[in-house]
Amino acid sequence: MLPIMNRNSWLPEVFNDLFENDFTPRNVSTAPAINVKETQTAYTVELAAPGLKKEDFMVNINAEGNLVVKMEQHDEKKDEDKNSHYLRREFSFSKFEQTLILPDDVDKEGIKAKMEHGVLTVTLPKVVKTETKVSRTIDIC
Repeated sequence: MLPIMNRNSWLPEVFNDLFENDFTPRNVSTAPAINVKETQTAYTVELAAPGLKKEDFMVNINAEGNLVVKMEQHDEKKDEDKNSHYLRREFSFSKFEQTLILPDDVDKEGIKAKMEHGVLTVTLPKVVKTETKVSRTIDIC
């Protein structure tokens, strides 16, 4: 079975070569790459987000205690020119949501996030376990 191609009949095919070539790449919507690292004191989640700002993200802990990372970006290219009209206009809207189940040893009050050089980094500190050694004399009855 061959896939069905949808073509807009109002836009002549002659414009396809103009818009669909190697010089104007098509926007492909994919989930960002995520790295998760573990050290003795923390977990670190890194999310690749080139071109995005910290205002595009929302990071929170949901009611089940899981880490939720949401990204939403609107980009509209406007070209206001009274002498022309649009035959084609590109809008860009990106939305992403990822839920990560946190291990039991994460200190949920100490979670921090920062955006730097196109990478969102979420640091999940581990709960510090204090081991107290109890030494005492046991009475024999």
